[in-house]
Amino acid sequence: MNLEQAKSLDAKALHKAAAKLKPETRHFIDGKFVSSKKGKTFQTINPATGDVIAEVARGDASDVDAAVKAARKAFKSGVWSKMAPRDRMAVVYKFAKLIEDNALEFALLDTTDMGKPISEMLNIDIPGAVMTFNYFGETIDKIEGQVTATAATEFHYILRQPLGVVGCIVPWNYPLMMAAWKTAPALAARNSVILKPAEQSPLSANLMAKLFMEAGGPAGVFNVIHGLGEEAGKALALHMDVDKIGFTGSTEVGKLMMVYAGQSNMKRVTTECGGKTPQIITGDVPDLDTAVQYAVNGIYGNQGEVCNAGSRLIVDAKIHDEFVSKFLDKAKKSFSPGDPLDPSTTMGPLVTKEQQKRVLSYIDIGKKEGAKLALGGSTPKGLDKGCYVSPTLFTGVKNDMRIAKEEIFGPVTGVLTYKKLDDAIAMANDSIYGLAASIWTSDVSTAHKAARDIEAGIVWVNCFDHGDMTSIWGGFKQSGMGRDKCLETLTTVTQTKSVWMHLG
Repeated sequence: MNLEQAKSLDAKALHKAAAKLKPETRHFIDGKFVSSKKGKTFQTINPATGDVIAEVARGDASDVDAAVKAARKAFKSGVWSKMAPRDRMAVVYKFAKLIEDNALEFALLDTTDMGKPISEMLNIDIPGAVMTFNYFGETIDKIEGQVTATAATEFHYILRQPLGVVGCIVPWNYPLMMAAWKTAPALAARNSVILKPAEQSPLSANLMAKLFMEAGGPAGVFNVIHGLGEEAGKALALHMDVDKIGFTGSTEVGKLMMVYAGQSNMKRVTTECGGKTPQIITGDVPDLDTAVQYAVNGIYGNQGEVCNAGSRLIVDAKIHDEFVSKFLDKAKKSFSPGDPLDPSTTMGPLVTKEQQKRVLSYIDIGKKEGAKLALGGSTPKGLDKGCYVSPTLFTGVKNDMRIAKEEIFGPVTGVLTYKKLDDAIAMANDSIYGLAASIWTSDVSTAHKAARDIEAGIVWVNCFDHGDMTSIWGGFKQSGMGRDKCLETLTTVTQTKSVWMHLG
């Protein structure tokens, strides 16, 4: 069922369709679904109900090796790496269309697997994945080399070539869209890929692989390995015949990716490792109601399980009380946890019981640190069976508190106050992270100063989380290195070669 048809379904119809799901749970290697060599599996759980969805293949180094061999064989054969650009474009465009045509299955898989409201799947994740493949499909015949100016007796040109085998390790918060962000540029640049989805949300990756083949993609070019991060993910990062790892996840594991690269073949590594995004709300904010709505959406969207979630609200002391009052009103009206298969639900469960416990523990830490709990802070009544946490707001937060410094990855935010802009920028920068930030102001000089001085890879002015495929996505400091979702991404999945010819 395509995207528009899926959007027309009500909760009853969606539950009925979900009950009929029979997800493929094996690895996808060399164009075929295969079980783990050692026969091991792991369970994937519906976080809204606690029910087991399926037993999924649990890969290890032997399974990873099989996938790498298939990917390398396909790359060397030239079935994709030497296919004519327009032919590859046709495959990628058809692939994007097939994702859109199978929107209902993708939406049901990721919603039941990780708890995301199905309305977000249908309005954000699936359109985002389709756009990503279409965008990078457009680049295929535009990845060019260069001819330089030389003496008449010399001829010099620079080739831009694929790396070979690219491992894509993606997180559980946006399973389909993050997989698209990683695999689309790698495929556009003629690489073979091995996708390792998070063990918390493995199911949609297999549908992607199947549809790539249906679109005309050759066997061995798009492979999927399932398993635990410390087993399959580590084995992929350590493999001597993988040329690059593209990773999105925690800072702790992102650092390990770099270690594994050094311990193996010095493979290239790009990482996107989350953040602690500040939103600076100045006293001359052009429209406080709009800023408040963006602040609410910026932390409670996708249950706060977002790497750039606006979890630090740095507010001018002069408007603090008004801001908090409006925030509480908007939050209560905009976000209420519920059944993720109901299109009217705005907040689903967190991905696992472990993540729920983590977020609730941070709420307890915030209380002990002396912050004032102004909203939420507990599991919603009637939803105890799932992994739910209510939208939560702390006031009276200081920048040295753990809830202001550490990434919680849940629906928890805190309000800090400032009196001078320099103090606000200093607070924004007082973090190991530097993924994104925003500034709300009517003063153009303030906007430019903040955009220049805030240490983040992305700065929004009078908006939050805006952008398109031309926007870079990536951070400073321990938010990682490398960029996603833009033309610059192609440089991370290609390499240049200098060819110098002496003409005599």
